[in-house]
Amino acid sequence: MSTTKTIPLTLIALFAFAANSVFCRLALNSEQVPPLDFTVIRLISAAFVLAVIVILQNKIKLTQITNYGSYIGAVYLFIYAAGFSYAYVSLGTATGALVLFACVQFTMLFMAWLNGSRMGLQEYIGVLLSVAGFVYFVMPELEKPSLVGCILMAIAGIAWGLYSRVGSKSTQPLYDTASNFLRLIPISILGLAFVILNSELSITTMGWVYTIASGALASGVGYAIWYLVLPNLAPSIAAVCQLSVPIWAAAGGLLLVNEPLDMHMLVSATVILGGILLVILAKANR
Repeated sequence: MSTTKTIPLTLIALFAFAANSVFCRLALNSEQVPPLDFTVIRLISAAFVLAVIVILQNKIKLTQITNYGSYIGAVYLFIYAAGFSYAYVSLGTATGALVLFACVQFTMLFMAWLNGSRMGLQEYIGVLLSVAGFVYFVMPELEKPSLVGCILMAIAGIAWGLYSRVGSKSTQPLYDTASNFLRLIPISILGLAFVILNSELSITTMGWVYTIASGALASGVGYAIWYLVLPNLAPSIAAVCQLSVPIWAAAGGLLLVNEPLDMHMLVSATVILGGILLVILAKANR
């Protein structure tokens, strides 16, 4: 793929990842969509779109897609999706995105260390800087209701980091992701049935739009584009690109959800993302 195609497609994928946070906040807070409703509808719509993309792209049968992926990957994916939805009940768009992506990177670094990857001085400095920034960020939340949201989003980030670790050796990441979403269809349908029986699925029109957009566009199409450009990006470049997602999410929250950005948030984000960037660059140089 040429650079002229890789760059805009990469930006679209990153915007889609950030849009997930924005759509979730709009659905849960502006339209009062319950987090369970949001989670199951998002998973079903993402599974449908990814299945259609894979079938149209490769002319294979739906039963063949299920030969890819894994049940453990599907479990991590479900924990991420559920934690993500319930966390955003009390977290702002930028806050949630920062916690999520910081915990994803921390998890992957920790797993690499457990598997024998040793760090140099710059990497240790970067990790310590990020952890210090994360502690500084979380401290004011200890006496607020949003502490529960931070914990749930941290769990979602850890699950996504483990999911990424499982898929790091994948030769067909789009197939695996589509398969993992499809494996969650039964539990998603059970969740949807529970919602209908207990609350009659009373969602506004815009609530449906935001929820389906999160699943079909931000997740389904976003992942498809990301895995299309990923082979053309060096691992360090891909990791650095993902660090920009909390920034785009913050911009989306500011413009679309009318969420203010304070100095505490800006300082925390700079220190956390700056520390992770040091680690990534050290790995790339080594």
